[in-house]
Amino acid sequence: MRVSRLMLTTLRDIPSEADIISHQLLIRGGFIRRVAGGIYAYMPLLWKVLKKITSIVEEELTAKGCLQTLLPQLQPSELWKKSGRWKSYTEGEGIMFNLKDRQGKELGLGPTHEEVITQIISETIHSYKQLPINIFQIQTKFRDEIRPRFGLMRSREFIMKDAYSFHANENDLKSTYLEMNNAYQNIFKKCGLDFVAVDADSGAIGGAASQEFMVTAESGEDLILISSDGKYSANQEKAISIIEKEKEFTAIKKPSIIETPNQKTIDELCENNDIHPSQIIKVLLYLAKGEDNKKYPVLVNIRGDQEVNEVKLSNEISNILNQNILDIRPIINEDLQKQNISNIHFGFIGPDLSDNEISKAKAWEKTFIRLSDFSASNLKSFVCGNNLKDQHRLFYNWDLLNIKSKVCDLRKAKAGDRCLHDQNQKLKECRGIEIGHIFQLGKKYSTSLNANFTNEKGIESPFWMGCYGIGISRLAQAAVEQNHDDSGIIWPISIAPFEVIIIIANIKNDDQKSLAEEIYEKLIKNGVDALLDDRDERAGLKFKDADLIGIPWRIVAGREAKSGLVELHNRKSKITESLDPKSVFKKLSQEFNTKKL
Repeated sequence: MRVSRLMLTTLRDIPSEADIISHQLLIRGGFIRRVAGGIYAYMPLLWKVLKKITSIVEEELTAKGCLQTLLPQLQPSELWKKSGRWKSYTEGEGIMFNLKDRQGKELGLGPTHEEVITQIISETIHSYKQLPINIFQIQTKFRDEIRPRFGLMRSREFIMKDAYSFHANENDLKSTYLEMNNAYQNIFKKCGLDFVAVDADSGAIGGAASQEFMVTAESGEDLILISSDGKYSANQEKAISIIEKEKEFTAIKKPSIIETPNQKTIDELCENNDIHPSQIIKVLLYLAKGEDNKKYPVLVNIRGDQEVNEVKLSNEISNILNQNILDIRPIINEDLQKQNISNIHFGFIGPDLSDNEISKAKAWEKTFIRLSDFSASNLKSFVCGNNLKDQHRLFYNWDLLNIKSKVCDLRKAKAGDRCLHDQNQKLKECRGIEIGHIFQLGKKYSTSLNANFTNEKGIESPFWMGCYGIGISRLAQAAVEQNHDDSGIIWPISIAPFEVIIIIANIKNDDQKSLAEEIYEKLIKNGVDALLDDRDERAGLKFKDADLIGIPWRIVAGREAKSGLVELHNRKSKITESLDPKSVFKKLSQEFNTKKL
């Protein structure tokens, strides 16, 4: 390919729409063009990157015995209603684009394909003898993001690889899950990425177990917690840990009630009463909306120095109600006023707040869902609100309160916490960009969609399922976020749009032009993905463009062309050598490993 035919348009200024470096560089390098918010055109340079990533993915999955297919992007609502996901995906903060056809039938643009593939398998696979099966596709997905941002990181239209496996038993599912884990490790290594696999929350997809693959980057949206020895890693949404023991009470040894005027916050309470946040029970009120459109008030107890993990909280409520939670948020004063509730005083609420206080609420259920984090339930004595304005209780305990509350893990693990596998190890944090996610779905979808097979005993049984996703377009931008410098992108060689760029310093110089053309033709003939910059432009501009678009190797036919020498420059190491073409070919052969030049 010649630059004069590439439709290359680069920018020197940072685009105002781009907040993170990878987004800026993809726009500046002419890789993507914004069409609308969260919607981008993949220009020829990026399309080459995406095809190379796709090729790596297809090669690895085919080696694992996966079958490639292509499923419809338009999906009927009936399937999603059977699985119980239609409301959660289309109402509230749901992410599915949905529409009605001319007959008035509801359809959705697929953000994922569990329902469709489950129906297809249920209609075509009938016996355990036909299992296991692992099917994948690579296609455009659609998600109506509330705040599309960061370019391809969180867009409304994107390219994704999704795979779905079907099994006769749980052991076979777990075996395939491990195989896919291995395939993912190979894929991301071949793409030249530094990544970490972390325990993750299954979210709206559901299932018993899941693992995310993260590219570590400061701009990552996800907070990852990793043990000092590297043996444990998890997304903060899922992470568990051991917190430091609470401070012991010294002078206070008798339960009492104290006046705490205007001391609504943990800090105010501690400053005025010589107590520590770890000695306090913090009571938080939430409002959860279920798929049944009912609103459920939730009372959460947690130790005063800890924070609630709302993902864990939502999952726990979902399990209690046996339905998906469409929305969950803290209750505020305005909510109480709308429901004519006047006897709840924020900052002074105790764990034993009576259900009578919300019984007047017309739009809410009449009793609290009561939950206590382990950090709160483990306290033998504590400080808590007295449910009256300007009053708290000192040195109280759970027996004195005499309430029932479900005890579970609701706390945000954080850096500095101790690890469960080794209490001598502490968690440290970094940020990551999710590029892949694998799930053990179990029988969630096969049961709801009545997808069965005949097992060895001749009995109908629901399929065991797994699903496995990779964000192809997101991976491309994540690679840029991890591989760049002040001059531009530094593509890993395996997914670079071109492996080598040959620059003619002065297009009017016959020696330079002839030598560059000779090298270019030989590289192309031997299967090297080469780009020839044949533009009638200044050499400095060509060098800047080459650095910006991130081609791993640069060959310059310049002043020494008459002597048969060129400059070979490594984009990553920045090492430049003056070599004859034969030495250049030998070096590139060694670097590419598979090409003989």
